[in-house]
Amino acid sequence: MSILSATNLCKTYGSGESEVKALDMVSLDVNEGEFVSIIGSSGSGKSTLLNMLGGLDRPTSGEVVISGNHLSDMNDEELTIFRRRNMGFVFQNYNLVPILNVYENIVLPVELDGSPIDREFVSHVVKTLGLEKKLNAMPNQLSGGQQQRVAIARALSTKPAIILADEPTGNLDSKTGMDVISLLKVTSRDFNQTMIMITHNEEIAIMADRMVRIEDGKVACEGGDVNA
Repeated sequence: MSILSATNLCKTYGSGESEVKALDMVSLDVNEGEFVSIIGSSGSGKSTLLNMLGGLDRPTSGEVVISGNHLSDMNDEELTIFRRRNMGFVFQNYNLVPILNVYENIVLPVELDGSPIDREFVSHVVKTLGLEKKLNAMPNQLSGGQQQRVAIARALSTKPAIILADEPTGNLDSKTGMDVISLLKVTSRDFNQTMIMITHNEEIAIMADRMVRIEDGKVACEGGDVNA
């Protein structure tokens, strides 16, 4: 069953001779519980696509529907609330708040939404990610891998239906990166979440259930073989 559907997405910057098509008629369906990697070189349009799917930016034309909700029908405030309650984001640069400790960073999205913290669920996430002994640590006391684990825990804390990961291993060494992807697979399965990840690394991409290659703003191929 499809949880996310993107239809004929276009994103154009500039006009006339300076016009650049970052996305050109991209369509994509993602099923509930699926782990999809979107792979492409720098400038291929994969980050732009992730921003459209996550409602972080609006397409020039086309439509994104998540769980029956048309993102184009929402104003900015409605879209912000929808993102907070339905999507979790994991960024390459972690984006942790430096003045908050690990636990405070993890529960921050829940508190921003004014919702009660499900401490049992948060505890389960913390244990799954091996962060039990780091809850009082500050971000600058953590390794890159540990900071990314905190970012993953934060993304999971609101129990979102969809996790969007933007180059989550980009700042990590290869072993730590593989560990992080393995954890993302475990958490998406254990917490029944859909995962969409962009990467330029084919070794990382093949760990997903399905790969979609983006080239020049278009879907170049889709399926189980990134080299197809």
